[in-house]
Amino acid sequence: MRSVTYLRLDGSVQTDKRFEIVKTFNSDPTIDVLLLTTHVGGLGLNLTSADTLVFMEHDWNPMKDLQAMDRAHRLGQRKVVNVHRLIMRGTLEEKVMSLQRFKVSVANAVINSENASLKTMNTDQLLDLFTSTPASRKASVLPSSSSATEEESNKGKPGRKGLKSILSGLDELWDQSQYADEYDMNQFLAKLNG
Repeated sequence: MRSVTYLRLDGSVQTDKRFEIVKTFNSDPTIDVLLLTTHVGGLGLNLTSADTLVFMEHDWNPMKDLQAMDRAHRLGQRKVVNVHRLIMRGTLEEKVMSLQRFKVSVANAVINSENASLKTMNTDQLLDLFTSTPASRKASVLPSSSSATEEESNKGKPGRKGLKSILSGLDELWDQSQYADEYDMNQFLAKLNG
């Protein structure tokens, strides 16, 4: 069996040495593997010479894993990139992957084409994000029965903005069986295999 040549890039590598490691990996075809953590590199890390990504450890934050995948899909990539996730049944990774799917589902439900940009917010709504709400104002923020009726009639209509609109536009919460299905490893693997 031939030996595998590799480079390593993690938090123990000095910051000024990281670029050289990536440059060497991208330019030297004799290096087979670059071992790295998903937390190292940030947005600037470019791995266009990679054609396979293997996740051995998954992050609670699905965006970190997506960012890690994007590192191999940068401009200049000419290869097909295959992504593999190693998940063992009954382990923490299984739960992490289920939570990732749940978080992505919530994000997709809350962020839609109507509210994906700050351009959809007016100045008052934007400033409201940066001010704390005193306890005396909290009661006035809650909808009265008449405003709740109005909210129901406007549910899902385009052009409405703000947290109330977002929350009123969300579907009903899942019942317990849907959560059980979401955390079922067999169903998760079946979805991955398509």
